[in-house]
Amino acid sequence: MYDPTIFENLKVAFENHIYDLDNLERLIYIHNHSDQLDLAVMSRKFTIRFSLKGCHAVTCELALHASTQELVNEILEVGDTEPGCLLTLRVRHQVRDVETECREIEQILGKVWEDDIFFLQTLSFHFDQKKRVYLNTIDIDFKPKLTEEHMGEINEFLKNVLEMIRLIGDNCK
Repeated sequence: MYDPTIFENLKVAFENHIYDLDNLERLIYIHNHSDQLDLAVMSRKFTIRFSLKGCHAVTCELALHASTQELVNEILEVGDTEPGCLLTLRVRHQVRDVETECREIEQILGKVWEDDIFFLQTLSFHFDQKKRVYLNTIDIDFKPKLTEEHMGEINEFLKNVLEMIRLIGDNCK
């Protein structure tokens, strides 16, 4: 009998919650999703990119990763291991006043996620732009590995993601 992995169970749970936010609650717009199996290293990755309705200037991509080692540890029931998945967010938003806006985003991330994350803001721009507008790509890594024990927290987690997007988008509706 097929026993789904932690990755499969979490992927389905995230996917269901996020699609409910789009189809039932009509709070978000889903731009894209991807479910990949990397045959070179036999790892899994699920991504889904979305934005708040009325706030398309801020996009968020949620990614769930399961490495080969995590999958092997789980499937072969390797002792003294705690299989799980890594969860990351990638938020994209344009900024003009780099110093001020990036500091504000730093404060927003601290307020919403407290000490549960590592994050990095990376700025880029087109060379020949007349007015400098920077694309701020915010990569957020969550510290604890996710397991099936976290299933009950997905709804609250996604509420925090939406709040973060609203705050970064300067209170988008």
